[in-house]
Amino acid sequence: MIITTTRQHQLRQHLPGGTAARAANSIEHQAALATRLTPRDKWLLALLYEHRVLTSAQIQEAAFPSGRSTRQRLRELYLWRAVSRFQPFRQLGSAPMHYVLGPAGAVVLAAEHGLEVKELGYRHDRAMAIAHNQRLAHTVGVSGFFTSLIAHSRRSRDGNGITAWWSETRCARHFGDLVIPDAYARWGELEFFLEYDTGSESLTKLSRKLLAYARLADSTGIATPVLFWLPTSRREANARSALARVHADLDQRADVPVATAAADLAASSLGNAAGEIWLPLGERSSNRTASPRYSLGELAHAWPALAPTTADLDAPASQAVAYRLPPPCPMPPEATPVRSRRPGA
Repeated sequence: MIITTTRQHQLRQHLPGGTAARAANSIEHQAALATRLTPRDKWLLALLYEHRVLTSAQIQEAAFPSGRSTRQRLRELYLWRAVSRFQPFRQLGSAPMHYVLGPAGAVVLAAEHGLEVKELGYRHDRAMAIAHNQRLAHTVGVSGFFTSLIAHSRRSRDGNGITAWWSETRCARHFGDLVIPDAYARWGELEFFLEYDTGSESLTKLSRKLLAYARLADSTGIATPVLFWLPTSRREANARSALARVHADLDQRADVPVATAAADLAASSLGNAAGEIWLPLGERSSNRTASPRYSLGELAHAWPALAPTTADLDAPASQAVAYRLPPPCPMPPEATPVRSRRPGA
């Protein structure tokens, strides 16, 4: 006898996949893609190659004007095997569709740069393996941080914008002998490393990362700010105490500028990390008059001694073995205009 009632929404799991047949990844199909893929499509493929996985909502933030246009184009790219997709399990509700680079998309990227697919280090099974990776939520969270900034740049005209965004993998290839940031980016005049915290890491381990960044600054002679993104204001307050203790013991504290922000503060600002939510280490209050929080565009002014960005870090990036594609420009190309039919056609 049934003595308990299960609500219908608790039974919902994965949505069934579409029944439309996908194109075979043949030479003829790859040739046909030359007439189908727009510059924005190829930009998206490069973004997926660089950052491994993006959700449908993040792809819309980064490149499309509406959810409808996003769904339509992603369905076409999926059927052409330019992208592949999966939907993680959720106990309640349904997760958004997650997209990775597909086999045909990898062929297109390799051909554009005069490479073989194997030189990209790409394998479809490895691309799809992110679906079961324990760091999936962290990887998606980092991507969401930056796609929301790209969306803000597309909407605003304040002169700021993302001009570089490196993945953790690319950072590891350049700085991995000393430190592995979650991302490196440039926003206006500010270049920074990002540490994206989900709350699962101990504050001791989180704060001791500053020691590695100090070694990097000493090795390169470049002072690069480290931004810590925390999930809540309470977590931020506790993290700032731990960070301050480690930072105070550094020999050259000015070489490792640090600022923190919390995701719940972004909800009351611009809805993303561009708002006045960043508090440099050493500031004690969020009061605008006494100790202001800065917007991301103003944050460079918090450290007057910080040298302007001059290093061209994009040049050596294209020379890394098995990772030779340069990162895509973070701002997508304009959408290809839809051809209007002539009257009477």
